[in-house]
Amino acid sequence: MNTREIKQVLKDTDFIHTGGTPEELRVAEYLAEKCRVLGAETRLEVFDVEMADVHHASLLADGKEIPCKGYKCCGSGSVEALFCYLPNTDPASLTAAQGKIVLLDTGAGHFLYQDLLANGAVGFITYDGNVRFRDSDIDHKELRSYVSLGKKIPGVNINAKDAFRLVKGGVKQISITVEQDEYPGQSHNVIAELPGKTDEWIVLSAHYDTTPLSHGSYDNMSGCIGLLHILETLAATAPHRYGLRFVFCGSEERGLLGSKAYVQQHEAELEKIALNINLDMIGTYMGKFIACCSAEEGLVHYIRYFGAQRDWGVAPRMGVYSSDSTPFADKGVPAVSFARIAPSSQATIHNRYDTAEVLSPERLRSDADFLADFTAAMADAAKCPVKREIPEKVKTELDEYMNRKRKEQ
Repeated sequence: MNTREIKQVLKDTDFIHTGGTPEELRVAEYLAEKCRVLGAETRLEVFDVEMADVHHASLLADGKEIPCKGYKCCGSGSVEALFCYLPNTDPASLTAAQGKIVLLDTGAGHFLYQDLLANGAVGFITYDGNVRFRDSDIDHKELRSYVSLGKKIPGVNINAKDAFRLVKGGVKQISITVEQDEYPGQSHNVIAELPGKTDEWIVLSAHYDTTPLSHGSYDNMSGCIGLLHILETLAATAPHRYGLRFVFCGSEERGLLGSKAYVQQHEAELEKIALNINLDMIGTYMGKFIACCSAEEGLVHYIRYFGAQRDWGVAPRMGVYSSDSTPFADKGVPAVSFARIAPSSQATIHNRYDTAEVLSPERLRSDADFLADFTAAMADAAKCPVKREIPEKVKTELDEYMNRKRKEQ
């Protein structure tokens, strides 16, 4: 893709498109058509997602109304209780949550949420934004089913400025009300294929959905453009020894739902996947190019040498990346996520500042060129050099990330 085409894709998808919405489907169909034009066999695969429409949410602090957004899928109801700011979440600190509405400095992750329930919290408050930002945006978060496990208490999200005021003002009494409809919905994965000379595949992935405040140019239309560029480049020399399957994942921002659905729906075929290459945030003017390998140490060294041969700066490491590579690795498929991580002072995500302005079309093109070279090297190998095994260190990180094991403090 040339820079003009890159700019056009960014323009065409410059709107909020969260998982399970008509706007997300609109982008899915747009990407599918792009893949068809490039000569790939393309289809949409549907999967179920939980949806919710919040009709009303309110937060009263000592009788004063504080702007908030109710957590989707946290149920409906009202609760009034004493306020408790919980900066530490160790067992001793958690005892203070008994019978209270708790303000957290973090999100409501699985183990922390279950700890709140076990210690008798009756509601929770989270916050986002920045006390230094001019805006007072509030993200619309959700209580994910694998977090709540069906046990729901009211929760709201507020802006960081108001969170600071609650603590500084010594608020005593809090009242939360959330009213919503919860219902089943659908999201989609876009699948595009370039069949190979064998029945084995390399799967490339990138998510295309956004969070409720973001247009998602950096996170992650940049990765989708990378996939389109790789598809266009390698289609010109197809077929390769390994088939290339491009998976544009829906609902990643809601807990990797698209990639989880893909590996579940295609579990019987996973043994034919030699490698997953995932793209999540590339192409910024500033930032370090990284590779996180949920695979053997040898892949880390290979990528380092591969970059050095091409005068390409890359920082590879072994570990688990919070993106669509993780469900593949969790099923035993070696995986690597590539990203260009910009300093937070230069480019941020999950907010109104994630726009095309932080992206360099020329940089995006060069990032994608490198990734196309890497993909071609793997696709044309007599045998994919990456061992089909997940190291114990990575397995431990996967257990922690997938909420099967607490992360050791």
